[in-house]
Amino acid sequence: MTEPLKHECGIAMIRLLKPLEYYQEKYGTWQYGLNKLYLLMEKQHNRGQEGAGLAVVKMDVTPGKEFIFRERAEGSSAISKIFSDVHRNYENIPPARLNDVFYAKENLPFTGELFLGHLRYSTTGKSGLSYVHPFLRRNNWISRNLVLAGNFNMTNVDELFNELVAEGQHPREYADTFVLLEKLGHGLDREVQYQYDKASKTGASGAELNSMIEKNLDLHFLLNKASTNWDGGFVICGLIGCGDAFAYRDPWGIRPAFYYQDEEIVVVASERPVIQTTFNLAVEDIKELDPGQAIIIKKDGAVSLSQIQDRKKTVSPCSFERIYFSRGSDADIYRERKELGKLLLPQILKSIDNDIDHTVFSFIPNTAEVAFYGMTEGVDQYLQDEKQKAILSKGKDITDQELAGILSRRIRTEKVAIKDIKLRTFIAQDNGRDDLAAHVYDITYNSIDPYQDNLVVIDDSIVRGTTLKQSIIKILDRLNPKKIVIVSSSPQIRYPDCYGIDMSRMTEFAAFRAAIELLKENNMQSVIDSVYKKSAAQRDKPKEEIVNYVKEIYAPFTDKQISDKIAEMLTPKGTKAKVEIIFQSVENLHKACPNNKGDWYFSGNYPTPGGMRMVNTAFLNYIEGVDKRSY
Repeated sequence: MTEPLKHECGIAMIRLLKPLEYYQEKYGTWQYGLNKLYLLMEKQHNRGQEGAGLAVVKMDVTPGKEFIFRERAEGSSAISKIFSDVHRNYENIPPARLNDVFYAKENLPFTGELFLGHLRYSTTGKSGLSYVHPFLRRNNWISRNLVLAGNFNMTNVDELFNELVAEGQHPREYADTFVLLEKLGHGLDREVQYQYDKASKTGASGAELNSMIEKNLDLHFLLNKASTNWDGGFVICGLIGCGDAFAYRDPWGIRPAFYYQDEEIVVVASERPVIQTTFNLAVEDIKELDPGQAIIIKKDGAVSLSQIQDRKKTVSPCSFERIYFSRGSDADIYRERKELGKLLLPQILKSIDNDIDHTVFSFIPNTAEVAFYGMTEGVDQYLQDEKQKAILSKGKDITDQELAGILSRRIRTEKVAIKDIKLRTFIAQDNGRDDLAAHVYDITYNSIDPYQDNLVVIDDSIVRGTTLKQSIIKILDRLNPKKIVIVSSSPQIRYPDCYGIDMSRMTEFAAFRAAIELLKENNMQSVIDSVYKKSAAQRDKPKEEIVNYVKEIYAPFTDKQISDKIAEMLTPKGTKAKVEIIFQSVENLHKACPNNKGDWYFSGNYPTPGGMRMVNTAFLNYIEGVDKRSY
């Protein structure tokens, strides 16, 4: 993507199922869990650059000694910092002592059996170390301690906050992270109290009482009760002080969660290939949590899958996550992204009048590279078919020279765009910024035949189009192509997100701006007024009753009309080549990514009521000139 969106959060959870001495003997270190957590987090670094944190729970600790340890840091180098801080605890320990697993378990921090890591990107605008996961809720009762981290965004924080207030609580923060911590923490308190009362009736006390509470903690009941009214996309991971753990996926399946289990370990992560690589596993070894399902690990090592909330009828795994955010090294995602490129072939051929011989194909680095391979495979197959037709049409009379000419035809691919520098913000003047932005990319000179060749360049998605206008099209035009065709392997992004990707303002979308311009140019201001009137009328309605009237902004126009208007808006003045922008269709998106039906960015079909409320608010904010997030 020419304008990288800030990524989602990422999670990594590990539960060692054997004593630490087992890993010391088999793998040569009791730090096996820490090392694997580091790999899981580093390989998901694409998912969060604002901060990172880790927490470790040590089981069966003598009273009076710490059993939960946490490190957090801000910034893109946060992973290195937190693990450096952890290992600093061991710098002055003599090697013999450090390698003594029993000494380490008794005396050193972060020598536990449960590990939780998190990579953070804020979609709410709230920053600072206090917002970096994991979150920690402390208590002198070991079973009431809760460590929480997740990849989530809740659309109904107001309702959840008010529920806590109605229960008599006084939350310290108005943010979904703190609200969820208190919802689950309050539920944990009540569950422990229930088990305490139940165990007390047997006459148990002290260690025996604690043991009965830990054994009978009902995490299914706790999660079910706490999440009854949650609206949003989420994967929530939690560690309980006594040694229980869970990972829980939203019932719409919006956010992904993968897990692996054997006799040594249980691991959960946001992406499948990171588990594959970290543990050297086959793709079929790793499973995905079902929507509404949790994996629960008890202190005694018992592992179970539990359906916390019923799977929703509108199950909608995020398609944009497949197109852009997830690692392309996943076997299925790699195949899907190639297919997205291949499915664009009919539109591309039409745009270049089927003139393969005078067209150069390229991509905008670097996330569109896989779609580029799919696109060129499709073009190559088309060319092979053309060669075969040409040979057959000549029949037996074909000359050696004609045959050689036909067989010599090749698709032409070049890397014409090169990411050169990162835009710095120290230039304050707008003119200076624009000039600097124009040089973010560079070109490979003499890579096309001037004034003869078309230039087809694929990107994985176009959101605002700012970099296309300020940089990409300008530098491509220096090559003097006959025509520039910008191809997006995703459909037109028309609607904001509220489930974990930071796109919440209508003005961010080139497609929306284009539709508004078309309405004004065609004297259809009444459509805008009508949508505003209907949206304003449902401002205070319950979210379950809200309709997405913003769809009516796009309804009068075809996809191509909007694409052509986007091309007109994003073409810089003075551009010599004709510019066309082609978008993937929503239908082809579903063909390529059949298991990820969440297409609200493109269709406006939100899976949860909170999404409908959010898009309504985003449109009202646009009309009323309110420049803030819509959730």
